[in-house]
Amino acid sequence: MDTTFVDREQPRLLQELSEFLAIPSVSTLPAHSGDCRRAAEWLRTELTRLGCPVVTLIEGDGHPVVWAEGPAVPGRPTLLVYGHYDVQPPDPLEEWDTPPFEPTVRDGRLYARGAADDKGQVFCLLKAYEAVLDSDGRPPLNLRFIFEGEEECGGRVISDLLRAEPERTRADAALVCDMSYYAPEWPAVYTGLRGLCYAEISVRTLQRDLHSGTYGGVAPNAIETLVRILAGLKDEDGEIQMPKFYKSVEPPSKRELKTWRKLPFDKERFLHEEVTSRALTGMKDYSIFERTWALPTLEIHGIRGGFTGDGAKTVIPAQATAKVSLRLVPGQRYEKVGRQLERAVAELTPKWADAKVTLLHGGDPVVVDVDHPAFGVLDQAFESVVGRKAVQVRAGGSIPIIPELGLAGAPVILTGIGLPDDGLHSPNEKLDLAQLWTGIQIFGRFFELFAEQAMAKDGGTGADESVAEAEAVEMA
Repeated sequence: MDTTFVDREQPRLLQELSEFLAIPSVSTLPAHSGDCRRAAEWLRTELTRLGCPVVTLIEGDGHPVVWAEGPAVPGRPTLLVYGHYDVQPPDPLEEWDTPPFEPTVRDGRLYARGAADDKGQVFCLLKAYEAVLDSDGRPPLNLRFIFEGEEECGGRVISDLLRAEPERTRADAALVCDMSYYAPEWPAVYTGLRGLCYAEISVRTLQRDLHSGTYGGVAPNAIETLVRILAGLKDEDGEIQMPKFYKSVEPPSKRELKTWRKLPFDKERFLHEEVTSRALTGMKDYSIFERTWALPTLEIHGIRGGFTGDGAKTVIPAQATAKVSLRLVPGQRYEKVGRQLERAVAELTPKWADAKVTLLHGGDPVVVDVDHPAFGVLDQAFESVVGRKAVQVRAGGSIPIIPELGLAGAPVILTGIGLPDDGLHSPNEKLDLAQLWTGIQIFGRFFELFAEQAMAKDGGTGADESVAEAEAVEMA
């Protein structure tokens, strides 16, 4: 790896990343479909510039998948690299100190939507790849890249692609850089992700909105009815009140719990700097790690109905809708939880109202076996650059495509360069530039070590058949 690459190229790299971040690739809003395609084209151009002989946009019923293959390196292992170029909506805009799609550096941090989730991390991997190219533009191993544009909205293009063509996942390992350090200077590798069930709950109580003076006191209010249903789904202590909901939950092992108890943790800093509240809520008989990593949750994301504009309008709303999600843990399945939610809402709906649950998207929880040798290589890379191996933790978030990345049996490595206070999905999302520069070195070193380990395994002859060579034989 060119050890001077980061220091020498920082101004150029910052400019390139800023160009990528300036594209408002908000996948969930149809008005930004063109911007999502622009982000995909930006990646196609960059991968082509980096010398990948195969770079293509794969179309489907949604935003395209970017697929690329680096130059073939016979006798070396194959690594599949995943990321996503779409971002969350930036609302509320008024809470951003600088516009979300005008990347701005303040105090060594780059502020923009997507800075940490996940454009900045995708960029980190691309630059790590660039840093390890030799004078002929060849990497030390076989690299394949797959970047999707629907991770934030639950689209199906990448899932449909990999289920139809699972051979694309044939690799010696898959690398996902969409996570964060456990804490500053504490890199992490993730042993599990929670799943997701995202839904809308709609309630109608009247044929039309009514005058609150004329009919107040007798006409059922859709927002009030919806709020009562929502309150019935979860009690004040955070326990979800859906029949048999916790029956299939698989608790963390004693080994995991012991590992979590050894992690450095400052509850007050967590409360004030990350949660930014005056108190922590939830099931207090469980630790904070269990509540955020190993227990399911139900959250209300927004309620729409009635009148919410400036001034006053005295109406009794006829219809109201809430967006909700449940985070799922090992033992639970997205489709089953969706049915449980539908039944629970039906039971809580009064006879004079109509309620409907619409499942928008979701995915099952993920458990990762970190005993594969590839995780030891990652530890070596972290230790060589930052002086510490990765700690093993879980994440409360979800990446629905992870199971499909392992369809052909490759171990899926979940890691990243973000920090817990990066503000994912929130105003003023940021990425510490020191994390980016260090991350380029870490993953460049990982690429080299992963290749070196394979060479050492076969005595330096390259005699073992790599995934790429095996496929070449099959095609012949």
